[in-house]
Amino acid sequence: MLNNGAVIRFNKVSFNYGYNKPILNEVDFSVRRGSKITLMGQNGAGKSTILKLITGEFKSESGAVNVDPRATIAVSKQVIPRDQMDLTVREFFQKCFKEKVYDIDPKIDNVLEVVNLQAPHDRIIKSFSGGQQARLLLASALIQDPDILLLDEPTNNLDKSGVEHLTKFILDYQKTCIVISHDADFLNSFTDGVLYLNLYTLKIEQYVGNYFDVVKQITVQIEKENRKNAQLAKKIQENKDKANFFAMKGGRMRLLAKKMRDEVEEMEEEKIDVRREDKTIRPFTIPVQTNVTGEILNISSFDIFKNHKKVTKKAEISLKKKQHLLLSGPNGIGKSTLLESLANNDANGAVITEGVRVGYYRQDFSTLNFEDTVYDSLASVMEKHIEEDLRSTASGFLINKDIIYTKIGNLSEGQKGLVAFAQLVLLKPTLLILDEPTNHINFRHLPVIAEALDKYEGAMVLVSHVPEFVKQIRIDETLDLGK
Repeated sequence: MLNNGAVIRFNKVSFNYGYNKPILNEVDFSVRRGSKITLMGQNGAGKSTILKLITGEFKSESGAVNVDPRATIAVSKQVIPRDQMDLTVREFFQKCFKEKVYDIDPKIDNVLEVVNLQAPHDRIIKSFSGGQQARLLLASALIQDPDILLLDEPTNNLDKSGVEHLTKFILDYQKTCIVISHDADFLNSFTDGVLYLNLYTLKIEQYVGNYFDVVKQITVQIEKENRKNAQLAKKIQENKDKANFFAMKGGRMRLLAKKMRDEVEEMEEEKIDVRREDKTIRPFTIPVQTNVTGEILNISSFDIFKNHKKVTKKAEISLKKKQHLLLSGPNGIGKSTLLESLANNDANGAVITEGVRVGYYRQDFSTLNFEDTVYDSLASVMEKHIEEDLRSTASGFLINKDIIYTKIGNLSEGQKGLVAFAQLVLLKPTLLILDEPTNHINFRHLPVIAEALDKYEGAMVLVSHVPEFVKQIRIDETLDLGK
């Protein structure tokens, strides 16, 4: 039942994903009407699953998911479904409604203005850039004017202007909003509280306060738990040593030894299972081919899009090893299109030296075969298959025995990102092409990834809308496509 102003309540909810993969175990929490809540947890913990339980797309194994029956719900997913990529803008928005909306064009114009996007209604969805598609996803939820708005990684691919528009919208939004995001500053601008999904206990911990306050509370709690465990470990060892000493004395001393061993068991039970879901990927290096010298990439011209029309511009860019190029510019100008054509070595005005191995990180992970297992996906890029190297690299990216034989398509978006980075390590490319490598990645992993890219000794072309991430990487040259 719902009461005390709650619009959503989980009561002893348990859920398994697929065969024997528990996600939630008797979870309890509630969300008050009109609140703005952040949903946190490690990649693959089940954050998106919770949103699907709220919408009814998934059904719980046991317990009850209670949502106010009068409340309408809309969700902005992480990516546009593949089967909707060939729709027009008008058809895409029409699918947001169960019944045909005859006056949908003015509604589309209004909602596109909110997300700061100009888009002809007859344009095909797949022709938009990643950032523009992110805005379309957001607009598809907003056009429904729901009582409960669910946003799954809404800042992915958004440039600074897009994030500012979204932040203002959420601050002004008078209804309930639940957001999954790894963008700390964005979250802190509006969060009333946090639902924290613990990957190991499979429980939800509920916190009140802004995002930074909650992260601080969680950190303090972990430190407290670790201190208590350290004190107990010291006492346990002292008692074990004494028990062994007294046991060897014989007679009544054996009774004292037994008593001490009983105390050791009690103290072992008192030890707290400190949260372990905050694991960070191990520091890593992306190796480089050793047989390549001289120029790796030359760009003499490139194409951009202005007012949906292609424009060619001249350039003088030559990249060798240890040279990093940053591409900048607003959403829709053609950054991802340029990266894709570079990776395919068919860009007008750009040439990759023959024999150069290219590593390409796509923001939509379409370089991964979703039908492959993680193991097969990693093995496929290795020049020489060495089992120990594959498993050691996988382990460093938190790819353990539980998921290494899982199909790529069944992973969370964040896990796909980690697989893509593991692939780059095993591939050993000399030219690295990275399109929004922070998308979907847990914020704890980002400093590790930034350090690896900063130290990368090959040539690199990077696109990222996250300034704090870019600041941590050595950039030798910037090409602003908007100038």
